[in-house]
Amino acid sequence: MKILVRITGIKVDVHKNQDHILQRQIIAILKIKPEELLEYRIIKRSLDARKKERLVFIYTIDVKIKGKSDKIVKRCNNKNVTLPVYEKYQKPLHGEEVLHDRPLVVGAGPAGLFAALLLAEEGYQPIVLERGQDVDTRTKDVENFWRNGIFNSESNVQFGEGGAGAFSDGKLTTLIKNIRCQKVLEILVAHGAPADIVYTHHPHVGTDVLKEVVKSMRRKIIALGGEVRFGAKVTSLIIENQQLKGVVVNNQEQLNAQVVVLALGHSARDTFEQLNEQGVEIVPKAFSIGVRIEHLQQALNQSQYGNFAQLAALGAAEYKLTHLAQNGRHVYTFCMCPGGSVVAASSEDGGIVTNGMSYHARDGVNGNSALVVGVDPSDFGSIEPLAGMYFQRKWEQLAFELAGKTYQAPCQLVGDFLADKPSKKFGKIACTYQPTAVFAELKNALPDYVIEALKDAIPAFGRKLKGFDDPDAVLVGVETRTSSPIRILRNNSCQAVNLAGLYPCGEGAGYAGGIVSAAVDGLRVAEEVIKRYRSLVSDGGNSDC
Repeated sequence: MKILVRITGIKVDVHKNQDHILQRQIIAILKIKPEELLEYRIIKRSLDARKKERLVFIYTIDVKIKGKSDKIVKRCNNKNVTLPVYEKYQKPLHGEEVLHDRPLVVGAGPAGLFAALLLAEEGYQPIVLERGQDVDTRTKDVENFWRNGIFNSESNVQFGEGGAGAFSDGKLTTLIKNIRCQKVLEILVAHGAPADIVYTHHPHVGTDVLKEVVKSMRRKIIALGGEVRFGAKVTSLIIENQQLKGVVVNNQEQLNAQVVVLALGHSARDTFEQLNEQGVEIVPKAFSIGVRIEHLQQALNQSQYGNFAQLAALGAAEYKLTHLAQNGRHVYTFCMCPGGSVVAASSEDGGIVTNGMSYHARDGVNGNSALVVGVDPSDFGSIEPLAGMYFQRKWEQLAFELAGKTYQAPCQLVGDFLADKPSKKFGKIACTYQPTAVFAELKNALPDYVIEALKDAIPAFGRKLKGFDDPDAVLVGVETRTSSPIRILRNNSCQAVNLAGLYPCGEGAGYAGGIVSAAVDGLRVAEEVIKRYRSLVSDGGNSDC
């Protein structure tokens, strides 16, 4: 008889042969003979780097062994040995209401792609409307902007297949606890993401791999009867008696629909304005603004890993820091990109927006992170629903003017920023921002309270992470798109509170904060559609993925 047993808390020194030591420890912990170990699977792996003299990976392992019963758990008499309990993602039963038109999914970021994929798998033949371009065309447009400063307002880091996450580190960490998280990771692996993302503590894909993943998902949606249209911007909704009837695309084409999954990104400002004008209930929400900070990745590795800094198995070091400034503002690092670069992420003419990006290998010279300060509606100067959006735009435009109105980004060395003086030349750390960066005093591109909080936080972070406050570290402004500045209110069925048939979801709608949480919300909304309506190609049913 085969028995499945879970072992938690197995520690293996990072510099040792992981498979060999794991097998030895499994045999010892379970008190079995080597031939009784049939196979094992890593469920989770994290790094404990608190003691620089001994870094260890900590594993959770599911083990298949020869045995007679679950008495193996009692025999071990070890709290870390249990029988695993699996929770499996289940698709919902199909509803009974007739769906007369194909559902529309607006946006091909994580929320839109995962919603569309689930709908396609269940026979609903969704039509995806993406205002930007396919990821290959989009990549050419983005690279043309970064290299030559030629900006395309409809095909950029924010708009296009894959969403803003397609030009990032492809982080898959999330704070939410939901069975859908595991399903999202499994789907990503099925479409070409590295298999280890299902168990590593800080999984990432990298922008190079992520582009191939989203193309694979698009092909699957189409193969299942769906459709994906690029250059298709929804310019208005068709509404009758507070009931959604369809959308207008590019101010020309009308598409009828009972269901519109609104999976906007956080930068769809013209769409936010249109929704507000048409009476969709929107409220402002808190987000954060600040700068990007760059360090030498090798210095970060040394600070985090000590004598093990050169060990390839550890990869490029990451960090996550928080601080409560004396002025009461929360300061934190966000979207850290090990071995990456700072890139231009503008989506409007006349504004500077920065973001971070890494390839899967994370082998760049610098590491960078957003260094941001929390802001909320009381800072926006208005109670209007879109006040936060206009607040973002104000500082982006100031940064654009400060740096010469050519999509150069204003930058300043940490030492000079803290000393309140302009920078004149780079030290040991070069700025990676593309197209180019120009020295300017960042205090002229951000609110006074943000500057004050950053000056308070940087030395504090230096005490937590050696070298963070290196005078040669580079600050690049401005980082304003940490999350959506609005929330489109929805009810328990995930429909807009005052417009039946509209299903706001994902980051732009204010219900997510990253690739995984956006994808999870896309699945959740698609499930609500499935529970209400019959599919277009069958009478429905219940299935699992």
